[in-house]
Amino acid sequence: SLPAKLINGGIAGLIGVTCVFPIDLAKTRLQNQQDGQRMYKSMSDCLIKTIRSEGYFGMYRGAAVNLTLVTPEKAIKLAANDFFRHALSKDGKKLTLLKEMLAGCGAGTCQVIVTTPMEMLKIQLQDAGRLGTLYNIYAQRKLMASQTGASSGAAEASFARPTAMAISRELLRSKGIAGLYKGLGATLLRDVPFSIIYFPLFANLNKLGQKTPDEKSPFFVSFLAGCAAGSTAAVAVNPCDVIKTRLQSLQRGVNEDTYSGIIDCTRKIWRSEGPAAFLKGAYCRALVIAPLFGIAQVIYFIGIGEFILGFLPSKRD
Repeated sequence: SLPAKLINGGIAGLIGVTCVFPIDLAKTRLQNQQDGQRMYKSMSDCLIKTIRSEGYFGMYRGAAVNLTLVTPEKAIKLAANDFFRHALSKDGKKLTLLKEMLAGCGAGTCQVIVTTPMEMLKIQLQDAGRLGTLYNIYAQRKLMASQTGASSGAAEASFARPTAMAISRELLRSKGIAGLYKGLGATLLRDVPFSIIYFPLFANLNKLGQKTPDEKSPFFVSFLAGCAAGSTAAVAVNPCDVIKTRLQSLQRGVNEDTYSGIIDCTRKIWRSEGPAAFLKGAYCRALVIAPLFGIAQVIYFIGIGEFILGFLPSKRD
C-alpha cells in the first residue's frame, strides 16, 4: 500500500542520512572549493580539519534540514518508481529495460519537488564552515599586508553563519517560492539520469538473489544490489552534481567564480579548473549513496511500513 511505501522510504532515509552525513558534508566542500582557494586535499583531510575547527557536530552542519526533508524525498522517489513500474506493466508482462528506465525517469522527476529546496538549504549550511575559514584567512592576510596602522577590526572580513530559517525567509522575501528552487534545472539534470541508471540496475541485480520470480531476494542481496547500483549511478552523474552544487551555493569565497546558469558554470569550470574538476567528490558521493540506497532497499523490501501499519487499529463498521 502507498502508506506502507511512504513509511518504508521515510525510515530508510532517516537511517541512511544519519550514517553517511559527514561524508556528504566533505563531498559538498570538496566540490565547492576552487583553484587558488583549496583548503582540503581529500575527504579525510576535510573531516579532520572540520572537527578541529568546528568540533564533532560541525560534521553534521545542515543535517537537521536533510533529516526533516529526506523522509518525503525518499518516500516520493521509491513510491513513484513502484507506481510507474506498475503502470507500465499492466499487461502482466516483464518490464523491458526501456520501460524500467522510463519508470526511473518518472521517479527522478517527481522527487525534485522536495530535493531541490532540501539540497539548496543543506549546501549553504554545509559550506558555511569552509567559507568562514576562508574569510578569516583573507582577513589575516589583509591585516598582515596593511602598513597603515589600521585596527584589526577594520581589517577583518565579516562572515555570519547562516541558519536554514534565515535563508528560507530571505529567499521567500526577495524571490518568492522560486528562490527555494534555485538550481532546479541542474537538480533535474542530475536526478533524472541517476534514477534512469539506478532503478533498472538495482532491479536486475536484485533478481540474481531470487530463487523464483514470486520470492523476495534475501536482505543481504538487496543491500548489496542497492550499494552497487547506487555507487555506479552516483559516479556516472557526478559532473552534474558538481554543477548543481556550484549553482546552488549562494555565497562564495574571496576571488571565487560566480555562475549565471548551467552552461556558464560548465564553461568556467572546464576553462579554469580542467575536466578533472567535474569528478570532484566522486568517491565521497559513491560512499554516501552506496550505503544510503543499500539501507533504503533493505528496509523497503523487509516491509517495516507494513509491520507498523499492522499494529494500527483498522476501521470498523
